[in-house]
Amino acid sequence: MNRLTNIILTGCLSVMGAFGQTKTGTTIGQFLLIGPSARGSAMGGTGVTSTTEAFAAYYNPGNLGMLDRSDIQFAHNMWFAGVTLNYANVALRLSESTTGLLSVTHLGSGEIDVRTVEQPQGTGERYTVSDLALGLGFAVRLKETFSAGVQVNFIEERIWHSTISLIGINVGTLYELSPGGLRIGASLSNFGSRNQFSGTDLKVRYDIDPDRYGDNSSVPAELTTDEFGLPILFVVGVAHPFVINESNIVRVAAEARHPNDNSESINLGVEYEYNGLIALRAGYQDLFQKDSEVGLTLGGGVTLEQLGYNVRFDYSWGSHKRLGDVQRIAIAFAFMTWIDPDE
Repeated sequence: MNRLTNIILTGCLSVMGAFGQTKTGTTIGQFLLIGPSARGSAMGGTGVTSTTEAFAAYYNPGNLGMLDRSDIQFAHNMWFAGVTLNYANVALRLSESTTGLLSVTHLGSGEIDVRTVEQPQGTGERYTVSDLALGLGFAVRLKETFSAGVQVNFIEERIWHSTISLIGINVGTLYELSPGGLRIGASLSNFGSRNQFSGTDLKVRYDIDPDRYGDNSSVPAELTTDEFGLPILFVVGVAHPFVINESNIVRVAAEARHPNDNSESINLGVEYEYNGLIALRAGYQDLFQKDSEVGLTLGGGVTLEQLGYNVRFDYSWGSHKRLGDVQRIAIAFAFMTWIDPDE
C-alpha cells in the first residue's frame, strides 16, 4: 500500500511539474513575436480581428481578405539596449475578393564588443546579431462575412558568422457575424521546420587523445548545436465596435493566446476614434501569463484622407518591468488598385 501511495504521489507531482513548465527559451525566432503594428501594440497586442491596415496580416493572414483597399506600411520599433526592429509590408488588393502580401522584417543589435574571461574589457573585435523574415501571403474573402488567408515566411537568424534558416507558415480566418458588428478571428503562427546553427564560428581544432604525444593534436572539427523550432502561437479573439454617433466610435477587442513555449495569456484593447481622423488607444498585454514582463500599453494615431487616398501615422508606448519602456512608430499609405467594374 505504501509503495502504491508513493507511486501515485510521484505521478501527481510529475504532472503538476509538467504543467508548471513554460519551455521559455526553447525556440528560435523570438523576434517573430514582436508585434510591428503601432495600432495593435497600443491596443494590448490585439490584432487577430483587425482589418484596418496591412499590418493586420501579422496577427492573422485572414484579415487581409477584409481590406477595402491596398495598403503600404512601414514601422520602426525602438527595442531594448539599442536593438531596433524594422518592418515593411505591401498588401495589394488583386480583385474584389483576393489580396496579396509581401513583407520584410529585420531586427538588428548594432555592433557589440567581443568580451572574454581573459579580456573582460573587450578584445577589440565587434560582432552583430540580426534576424530576417521575408513573407509572401494571400487571402480570399469566401463570403461577405468570412475570409481566410495564409502566409509563408523564410526566416534567418545570424549571430556573428553562424546562421540558422527555417520556413514558417501562418494561417488564419476571420468571421464577421454582421456587417460592422462582432468579429471572431483565429490564427496559427510560425508552424514550420526545425534546424540547427551552422557557420565558421562552430569550427574548432580538437585533440582526439590529449594523453598521446606525437599524433595530430589539432584536428579540424565542427561543433553541432541542438535543433530548434519556431515559437508556435495559436490565437483566438473577438472585437466589437460601438457606434456612439456618426463621428464617435469605440472599438473593444480581446483575445486568448496559447504559445508552445510559454503559458497562456489574454490581451485586451480599446480604441476611441473621432470622425475618422484621430484615434486614442489603450490596452493590457499578456494578462495572466506566468512571469510576464509586459502590461499597460498606450498610443494614438492620425489619419489624413483626400481624393481616395489616405496617410496614417500611428504611435504606441508599452511598459516593461525590467528592461524599460518600448516605443513604436508606423506610417501607412492606402490606395485603390482594383475597381469594381459594376461601380
